[in-house]
Amino acid sequence: MCEILCSTGAVIGLPNGRNYHLLGPLSKELKCDGFEFMMFSSWYDEVDALVDALLDMKLNIPVMHCEKHIGEGISKGEDLEGAYALFEKNCEIANRIGAKKLVIHLWDGFTSDSNFANNLSAYARLREMADAHGLDLLVENIVCTHKDPMTHWGELAEKYPDVHFIFDTKMAEFHGQTELLYEPQSDWIWKDGHLKHFHVNDFGGEIMEWAKLKTLPIGKGHVDFEKFFDFVHRIGYDDTFTVESTAFNKEGVVDVEMLNDQFEFIREKMKK
Repeated sequence: MCEILCSTGAVIGLPNGRNYHLLGPLSKELKCDGFEFMMFSSWYDEVDALVDALLDMKLNIPVMHCEKHIGEGISKGEDLEGAYALFEKNCEIANRIGAKKLVIHLWDGFTSDSNFANNLSAYARLREMADAHGLDLLVENIVCTHKDPMTHWGELAEKYPDVHFIFDTKMAEFHGQTELLYEPQSDWIWKDGHLKHFHVNDFGGEIMEWAKLKTLPIGKGHVDFEKFFDFVHRIGYDDTFTVESTAFNKEGVVDVEMLNDQFEFIREKMKK
């Protein structure tokens, strides 16, 4: 049965002080089934307090999103042991808050996929650590500066046949690869059991228009969500979806109604 989740990164950010204590009252207003917890680097010094707060709120957190600098560190390759140590901390947090899936930007930052051999090699150790914590490690189709996400997914699957993925509609649309997911040559992605999670977001720019790489609410860009959900039903997917659309304004006030509209949209599409 599908779960429609809200990314904590959609409601917690710099304008509201990255105050994770806000998740308690927000959880009573948001009509989602749970959360995908987004880790920030500024929280590493208060991990125990963070975990205790999340557990006290009794939130359903089936998915955790790794802190993004881990992927950037792997891409640079200058301090791989430091990147692995941060990943281990993320695994520990995910395990403590009850998450079962762990999303990673395997490549990230300005370096992006320019040193993809680093990212390809690092996956094995990351997967081993995630497995040790009982976590399903999911590689996101994060935007690239040199090649493209689908190409790298293919390289990962060739070397690691049991790799698992999370497909982000915005990231795919940025590279003009949403439609590619539906094509016969991409059947291996779902037929071989690689596809384990979706981020459902919109994108309003042209292909690789970096100035418009903003996470938009469903219907505010040009992703064809009718076709997307037809595909989801065709492959029999009925698991987790996360909405990531930035919902806080410059004052940090969260647009709860906008998020609830998105949850309801996905819920209705999954009923068909």
